[in-house]
Amino acid sequence: MTPVIETHAVTKIYQTGHLTVKAVDQISITINQGEFVGLVGPSGSGKTTMLAMLAALLKPTDGTVFIDQHNLAEMNEAEQVEFRRKKIGFTFQTNNLLPYLTVRENVEFMLRLNNQYNLETRQKALDLLIRLGLEDRLDNLPNQISGGQRQRVSIARSLIHDPAVVLADEPTANLDTERAYQVTKLFADLIHEQNKAGIMVTHDLRMCRYVDKIIQLEDGRIASILDTRQAIEELVSCA
Repeated sequence: MTPVIETHAVTKIYQTGHLTVKAVDQISITINQGEFVGLVGPSGSGKTTMLAMLAALLKPTDGTVFIDQHNLAEMNEAEQVEFRRKKIGFTFQTNNLLPYLTVRENVEFMLRLNNQYNLETRQKALDLLIRLGLEDRLDNLPNQISGGQRQRVSIARSLIHDPAVVLADEPTANLDTERAYQVTKLFADLIHEQNKAGIMVTHDLRMCRYVDKIIQLEDGRIASILDTRQAIEELVSCA
């Protein structure tokens, strides 16, 4: 299997006055092509900081991050911006859809941004939106569709430009349980089918049934890496 995400002893330290906070402490992980991973842990465990470093939005204090076999530390800021735009897809709980663009245009925007927009990719965007059950919402603006539909648009946008990595930060936090299950399953199916490497940060252990393995963080360190069934049994028993 091909490693797409690799970190080696990644550490992030924040200094506030005389106080030193180690948000992430010596984390080493490998996530392969076609693998969907859940990142869980209590608030303050380092999940968001870790995701930001994987997204090239935050520089580690120490250690190395490789995405699609590229060392992020060897890139300057402009190179990281371009790499992030081309190689990384994002899905957030707030969606971050452009309010003045329609559903179809929001997804096609990523193609235009990466100079990939043509008849073939426009059809690919349409096919993906249909797959996500949005064929009757193509011309609607974000404020004209439901929260679950907006999250599905966000998933389509995160995948349309063929990134190597897809990162999701609490993508179901604002959805009811039924919609959350639907969105997570669709996300997992698409990551597996398109052979991406995906990470989902979540506080909802029920959503972890759709991931391949779960990485549990505590106080900035890896507490455990478990396969899905084992992880759910252990985490639920401790809840």
